[in-house]
Amino acid sequence: MPELLPDECRVLGTLIEKALTTPGQYPLSLNSLVTGVNQKNNRDPVVEIDEDRALRAVDGLRAKGFARDVSFTGSRVEKYRHTAGEALEVRAPELALLAELLLRGPQTVGELRGRAGRMHPFDSLEVVESVLKVLSERTAPQFPLVRELPPAPGSRAPRWMQLLCEDLHPVSMVASPLAAPVRVEAGPSAMDRVTALEARMASLEEKLEAQSAVVAELKALLA
Repeated sequence: MPELLPDECRVLGTLIEKALTTPGQYPLSLNSLVTGVNQKNNRDPVVEIDEDRALRAVDGLRAKGFARDVSFTGSRVEKYRHTAGEALEVRAPELALLAELLLRGPQTVGELRGRAGRMHPFDSLEVVESVLKVLSERTAPQFPLVRELPPAPGSRAPRWMQLLCEDLHPVSMVASPLAAPVRVEAGPSAMDRVTALEARMASLEEKLEAQSAVVAELKALLA
């Protein structure tokens, strides 16, 4: 399985995210890509990369078959798109969950449904769980792309992590035996409401950032 570097993961996750949430501004210019990687919402942890780091990450993804350049007639701005669907043999639902895990790290099924739902709609928690099971049970010549983790201390819900770069979000693979639950988690309906609201806010912020990137590109071309 091709293992990605942290910057490559962030760039790949951003390319997938923007392809699914703002297709009108996709493929991404270098400026838009850097803006997307560095945005504050829907990222954990928040990072700050420059154009050189973004280009190195794109080069790495291209060499591993996960991205390619796109040129348009009459345009002086080179753009980039992901080829993860073809490289990994996955569809939009799987891509949405992978992008969310690349951008925010291990999450529960409920969190993934609410947050990845802005990229692809999931009708229920069971649908998300079934997609994750498919990704985790792939066999040769394919390879597993996600793995289930024990619940975080104080929680009852298992989490899921991506396997393209296992060190991207270091986690304890075994829940601490001393960690006794100190509270009862909100029920699925409450969690869904919170994550759905978070996803709507993230979507609005992404659209604003995409428009700002377009305006910046137009100013650069007119200068």
